[in-house]
Amino acid sequence: MNFKAVTILIAALPLAACVEEAAAPVGQPAVGSASDLSSFQGARAGQAEMGIRNLGYEPIRSEGLTTFWFNRATGACARIVTSEGRYESVTMLPAGDC
Repeated sequence: MNFKAVTILIAALPLAACVEEAAAPVGQPAVGSASDLSSFQGARAGQAEMGIRNLGYEPIRSEGLTTFWFNRATGACARIVTSEGRYESVTMLPAGDC
């Protein structure tokens, strides 16, 4: 390698560490999507609820510790069972189930 090539390589090294990761849009949670909430399984219910709402879901009905969430924009439906303050299970269902 010649001196010029080494100089260019050394100058480029700090720039290689400047790659930014894509962040979730403001107000959007880092997990889940408007069509799939399964990544919320295990999350603390009180903290995750706002994230689910920010994805466009609204609670449609509850049966004990089970809540059915529906996203009118995407037609996605989720059944979330809460246990000990956490989302024990998150199951995506057909829209008709909501």
